[in-house]
Amino acid sequence: MSPPKIRFSELVSEQTRAEIFATVLTAGPISRTQLAQRLGLVPSSVTRMLPPLLEHDYLRESETAPQGRGRPQKMLHVNPDKHVVVGLKIGPAQVSGVVTDMAANVLVRAEAPLADCTPTTALSAAAALTSRLLAEAPGAADRVLGLGVGVSGHVDSDAGICRYSALLDWNKVDVAGPLQQATGLPVVVNNDVNTLVIAERWFGEGRDLDSFAVVTVGPGIGCGLLLDGALFSGTSGMAGELGHMPLDPAGPMCSCGRRGCLEALAGDRAVLRHLQDAGVHCETITDAVDLARTAGGSSQVVARSAFTEAGTALGRGLAGMCNLLNLQKIIIAGEGAVAHDLFGPAMNTAMERHAFSTAALDCAVHVDPVHHDLWARGAACLVIRDAVGAAIS
Repeated sequence: MSPPKIRFSELVSEQTRAEIFATVLTAGPISRTQLAQRLGLVPSSVTRMLPPLLEHDYLRESETAPQGRGRPQKMLHVNPDKHVVVGLKIGPAQVSGVVTDMAANVLVRAEAPLADCTPTTALSAAAALTSRLLAEAPGAADRVLGLGVGVSGHVDSDAGICRYSALLDWNKVDVAGPLQQATGLPVVVNNDVNTLVIAERWFGEGRDLDSFAVVTVGPGIGCGLLLDGALFSGTSGMAGELGHMPLDPAGPMCSCGRRGCLEALAGDRAVLRHLQDAGVHCETITDAVDLARTAGGSSQVVARSAFTEAGTALGRGLAGMCNLLNLQKIIIAGEGAVAHDLFGPAMNTAMERHAFSTAALDCAVHVDPVHHDLWARGAACLVIRDAVGAAIS
C-alpha cells in the first residue's frame, strides 16, 4: 500500500494555509476575494498561500461565466479525487465503514457484524473491514490518506485510546495502535458523537453555526459539542457525557454503574423496562415503536407512555444543557431519532418548562435520524480535519 508521494501535512504546515483549505472544502466553490473576506485576510495573503495547494492539485481553480456584465470569475474548489479516506464506527453489535473522497462524499460502504464487542474482536473486525472497503474502491489503496475511527465513551484522541465506554464495556483500550499496525495507515480516533459534530458542521445542519450540540438517542444518550466554532472535548476528551448527567438519585441503574443517569431514564432500555414493568412483552426497541404506533388497546397506551416518560427525561437534560451553554441549535440524531414522533412532544414540553429565561427559545431543535453512513462519514472527516491541520471553521 503506497503512501502519497507528497505529505499533505507538509503542504498545510502553516495554519493560515490549513484554514484556507478547510474553508474551500466547506464553502466552495469560492472566489479568492470571498475566501479572504471569510477568513479576515487581505487578498495578498490568500494569493501567497495558495500556490502549493494548487500546484499539488489539492485545490483547483476554474472560471465561471459572469453574471450579467463583467469578466469570468475564478472559483476555488477542492479536488475530491486527490486522496481517499476510510471512516469507521465501532458499535456494540457491528462495525460500519465508508471510503470517502477528500470532500467526504461516500464512495463505498460496508458493515460487519460482531460476535461480541471485546476489543480483540472489534478491532480485528475493524481492520478486516478497512481492507475490504479499500479493495472495493477502485484505486483507493494507492491514495488512501488515513483511517478515522469513532467509538462511544471517553476517548483520549491524542493518545488514540478509549479510556472508558460503558456501552462497549471497554477500559483503557488502545484503538489507534493495533489498527495502525494491522492496516499500515495513520489512525485518528475520537468519540463517535464528536464525529457527527464534525460532519454536521462541515456539511449539515451546523454549517453556519458557532455553537450547537449533537445529541444521539438510542441504546445510550450521547452528546458532542461545537462551541465558538471549535469542537469542544474538555480537559481529557470527556466533554459531552450528557447521558451520565445524574437526574434521579433513586432512579434505575445505569450502564455506568450509577443510579438515575439520563441514559437510564431516556435510553432504549428505559423504554423497554417501562413496558416490562407494565406486563407488556417487548424484546426490542423496534417492537416498542411498532406497539406505540399501531398496536391499539392497552399495549399501545403503555408503549406511548414509555416514550413520553423517556422524552420528558430527555427534555430535562436538554434544558440543563441549554441553561449552561446557551446553544444556537441541538441536533437530535442516532438510531432512536426515528421515534421522535413518539418522544418529541414530551421532550419539547419538558425542555421549555425547565429552561431558564430564553434558553429554550434561543435554541432551535432539529431532528436528523442518522444511519450508519453518517457516523462513518464523520469519522472520515476526522482524517480530513487532521490532514488539513485546522480547527473546524
